[in-house]
Amino acid sequence: MSTPAEPSAVAGDESSPAATPSPSGSRVLVTWTIVLAAVVLAADQLTKWWAESALAVNAEPIPLVGDLLGLRLIYNPGAALSIASGYTWILTIVVTVVVVFIVRAIGRLGSRGWAVALGLLLGGAVGNLIDRLAREPGFARGHVVDFIDYAGFFVGNVADIAVVGAAVLIALLSLRGIGLDGKRHTDEEPESGKADDGASDGGTGDPA
Repeated sequence: MSTPAEPSAVAGDESSPAATPSPSGSRVLVTWTIVLAAVVLAADQLTKWWAESALAVNAEPIPLVGDLLGLRLIYNPGAALSIASGYTWILTIVVTVVVVFIVRAIGRLGSRGWAVALGLLLGGAVGNLIDRLAREPGFARGHVVDFIDYAGFFVGNVADIAVVGAAVLIALLSLRGIGLDGKRHTDEEPESGKADDGASDGGTGDPA
C-alpha cells in the first residue's frame, strides 16, 4: 500500500534543504563571522599598540611606498578625515548602535558574502569603539589611534581598512540583489510579476 509523499519531498517545496539554509549551515556562518571580527579586532589593536610604541605623535611621515603611503601617528577625535571632531561622544553613540545592529543581523545570515562583510564591519567598528571608550581624554570621548598616512590626504588604521572593505562588499552584494539570507531577491519580483500577468490574462497572453 502506497503512502502520500512527505511534504518536504515535494519538488519545489520552500521548506526543503535546497530552498532554505540549514540551521547548522547558519551556525557555521555565524561562527566564521565572529572569528573574522575577532581577527580584525586583534590586528587593529596590536597595530595601534605598535604604532604608539614605535612612532612619535605628529612627526614627519615615514615613507613606505614613496609619497603614496607612509606611517604617521596621530590621535583623531572625529570620524574619517577628522570630520565631526567636536562631536566625539555622538560618534561613539552612532558606532555603538551600528555594532548592536550588526550583532542582531548576524543571526539571519545565509550568505558567505554577507558573513565576510559583517565580520569585517563588526571587527572594524569595535576596534575604533574601544579607542573611543578607553582612551584619553575620557570615556566615550576617546581619540582614535591613526597611523597609516595615505599621501597626506588622510590618516587611518586597520579598523578603517576593514570598514571600507566591508562597505565595498556590501555595495556589491546589494547590486546583485543578494540579501542576508543568501537569496537573490531581485530574481523573485519579476517571477511574481509574470505570474500576476498570466493570471490577469487568463493564460491567453500574446506569446510575442
